[in-house]
Amino acid sequence: MTIADVVKVLNGKLMAGDGTSPRVVGAVVANDLMSDVLLTDADDVLLLTSLASDQAIRTAHIVGAVGVVIHNAKPLSETMIKVADDLGIPLVSSPLSKYDACVKMHDAFLAEARG
Repeated sequence: MTIADVVKVLNGKLMAGDGTSPRVVGAVVANDLMSDVLLTDADDVLLLTSLASDQAIRTAHIVGAVGVVIHNAKPLSETMIKVADDLGIPLVSSPLSKYDACVKMHDAFLAEARG
């Protein structure tokens, strides 16, 4: 599943970064505590968070995330969008709650695994 697929699954809107990246999501981390995200040892992580600040983008960059999804259609600051563009991190805004997004991502991964 690529960022373009994530945008579709989560009814999202790409706010920053390149939506045509071939990078594939390897794991999903849903967390608002960036200190916990830094402990993630999975590869190609997609970060799902309600933290609408550039701290989330910088943390995603440190862990090598495929992208960041901000939930509940929270307003995103110009600074956050600029940092995401500067670091090449796709940033997606989704109207879904974090819980609903996790369920949709789980279902999408199961459907993908079934072929």
